[in-house]
Amino acid sequence: MTYSNSIVYFLIGMLCLSCHTQHPKVSNLATATERPTPNVLLLLTDDLGWQDVKAYDIDAPSPYETPNIDALAKKGVQFWQAYSPAPTCAPSRCAIMSGTHPARAQKTHVVGGAPPTVHSNKNSQRIMDPWYSGRMPANEMTLARVLQQNGYTTGHAGKWHMAINHFAYPQPEDQGFDVTTANRGATSPQVPHRLTDFATTDANDPYRLDAEGFPFHQNNEDALNFLKTHKAEPFFLYYATFLVHAPIHTRSKALLEKYCEKLGLPYPTDPEHWDVEGQNNPYYAAMVEMLDHYVGEVFDYLETTDDPRWPGHKLVENTYIIFTSDNGGMEKAHGDIVTDNYPLDKGKINAKEGGVRVPLFISGPGIKKGITSDVVVNGLDFYPTILSLLDIDRPKEKHLDGADLSTLLLNDPTDSKLVLNEKGEERTSMMWHFPHAASQSTLRVGDFKLIRNYDFKNNAATPEFELYQLYDTQNGTAQRIDIEEAHNLAQSEPHKVQKMNTQLTNILTEMNASYPSYNPFYKGKMEFKENVPTVLGVNKADQQVTFTYKENGAKVIKANLIYTTNGGHRYEEWFKTDAQLNADGTVTAQLPNGTTHYILNLIDEHNFLVSYPEIPPTRSIKAAKKKYSNYALSGLK
Repeated sequence: MTYSNSIVYFLIGMLCLSCHTQHPKVSNLATATERPTPNVLLLLTDDLGWQDVKAYDIDAPSPYETPNIDALAKKGVQFWQAYSPAPTCAPSRCAIMSGTHPARAQKTHVVGGAPPTVHSNKNSQRIMDPWYSGRMPANEMTLARVLQQNGYTTGHAGKWHMAINHFAYPQPEDQGFDVTTANRGATSPQVPHRLTDFATTDANDPYRLDAEGFPFHQNNEDALNFLKTHKAEPFFLYYATFLVHAPIHTRSKALLEKYCEKLGLPYPTDPEHWDVEGQNNPYYAAMVEMLDHYVGEVFDYLETTDDPRWPGHKLVENTYIIFTSDNGGMEKAHGDIVTDNYPLDKGKINAKEGGVRVPLFISGPGIKKGITSDVVVNGLDFYPTILSLLDIDRPKEKHLDGADLSTLLLNDPTDSKLVLNEKGEERTSMMWHFPHAASQSTLRVGDFKLIRNYDFKNNAATPEFELYQLYDTQNGTAQRIDIEEAHNLAQSEPHKVQKMNTQLTNILTEMNASYPSYNPFYKGKMEFKENVPTVLGVNKADQQVTFTYKENGAKVIKANLIYTTNGGHRYEEWFKTDAQLNADGTVTAQLPNGTTHYILNLIDEHNFLVSYPEIPPTRSIKAAKKKYSNYALSGLK
């Protein structure tokens, strides 16, 4: 080492020592022998299914080409039984970033923040979604905020969608991110349709093709720019790709032609629809390969770039990489058959395996390479795992619903006994709560999975309970039994159903989960529909409101005040608070400060939901005023 280099390294060391003094958990020592504080790349894809990645080939091989993602599998641990926290986007994203289960957070579906109302023009809907939050609380102690407070530079690139709108409050910068970008890049819709507006080699083309024939993708460029700018600092990059979410299209005509030929299908002439069953959508196949190409550029940058904090080493040697998806694959969307999650059943928006099982690869310092694991893990585990890998204390008074996987990852990634719950015991169960669309709660205990269906009455095709044995692990290995969820054992195993259902209820009760309700305006026959209560009126005195109601043969068991503090705003958002049921047939509630509008929800003993007033299916108070004349009574003023 030359004299001048010695001075340089001395100065770097002094600078890093200063950083370490400010943030005790951060070590920036730039020596060849000491490893500095690790970096983290959390790469969350959008709607990428378990069978969309070649490394997960099972039964029939996937036609999609994912060489870069497959290579990642050989550089760390590939989990075969990894799950998303929810079967849809926003609740999974919020759960990963907050560490809080969607049921506990009351964030169980996309968007949210609207009042659950029933109205006579919605009479085809038997069951009503409960109120659910539109976002994480603004003061949420997110993973990013914890890392930021411990000396990390935090970056977000791509999709956010942790609020009622992509651009609604709170945004990434409100939740602990120093840097945020959200350019859709090559996933922006083609105009006028997807068989036009392909990328070219023209230098002025915003999506100009690179040397390998892939369109320029600003979303990926933003992720790379963050790494290039902050590689000399401990960094946390949350790269949330827009791929492979709808619209299903590709700006690479060559890729579209390639997959038409590979799949043995004619080049499409109808830009609106694709109805070939299976993994036979050439647009989607091209999107998957595009995703692989772009994330491959990020992996390549980490592997070929010197680590400024650790001379003689590459960035990848000191970076934990987590690659996964926000939910299972979307099998159908906007007139298209998109993909097929077979042998898993269903897909996104359903709590069956196809909706929640996702690809997951984890690599980094101390993690063995080329390991495949059947240990059951979940996106909720990322928060406590990352903190433990970085030797950062959990925030005080912060409840985390996931498990710390660090002992598993750093010792034996195949030993499920190393995944411990909050009591220090082996985690043997996992729960999902999705009171929307298919309307289900799901519990997995060991090899078995119970599905509780809420909309089973008057529907012979939907049983109340489904029980499946996914695997047999009695001999220490996960022998596949029924991952297709094709053989319902509920009738033959009533005791197991009862035991698991009780456990599911206990978990949901502890989390104070919200449940769907029945619609009294449903046009079909429903028992007890004629017994729903009637709200007679409302009086307001200062910040207290009193509603008068009449029971018509069914006891009212719960009352909620649904209110908003920004009625009529572009991003109007409603919240829920409990209301007091009184013995004299009234309900009282205290209006939170800043309330602009409010409604009452009553739920009776037969689980029918009654809203007062009856307002139309719109987020707009202005539209409600036009249609209803009694808005003054209800606070719609």
